[in-house]
Amino acid sequence: MNGELQNDDRRSELVGGQSPWAIVLSCADSRVVPELAFDTGLGELFVLRVAGNIANTDTIASIEYAVAHLGTGVIVVMGHESCGAVGAALAGGDNGYNLNHLLAQIEPAKAQAGSDDVNTVVKKNAELSANDLYDRSSIIKGAVDGGKLKIVSAFYNLGSGKVDFI
Repeated sequence: MNGELQNDDRRSELVGGQSPWAIVLSCADSRVVPELAFDTGLGELFVLRVAGNIANTDTIASIEYAVAHLGTGVIVVMGHESCGAVGAALAGGDNGYNLNHLLAQIEPAKAQAGSDDVNTVVKKNAELSANDLYDRSSIIKGAVDGGKLKIVSAFYNLGSGKVDFI
């Protein structure tokens, strides 16, 4: 990680505001750290992490804030190899109210992936979450349609640390 962008001087620069160049919607998995994956420092990424990188009301609202108020120009929806949330969705069963609610949001990817391979479903889930951002937000849709914002989906490889854009 770039040491110049994580020291006291950099923190001081950011006290008055932020202007991240990218928004990353990623899984909460402790092995997946967007700031490390993209070799960034303080203030460069606006990161939201939730199991299964789900585009839900709260993550969408947070992304809308970054688009509307910070002028961020790219959204990356990043799934990852061997995602436990996707694995749990594939396994099914009763995981309690809250986790069942989260896993239900992965069901469309499970149904559309054409495979029960966890990594295939992870990639489809990232793609569908990216589509949800556009479809469920007039702020995001307006920025994309106006040429001010791009949405991409990605897959993080745990073994190599490489990010594949899909």
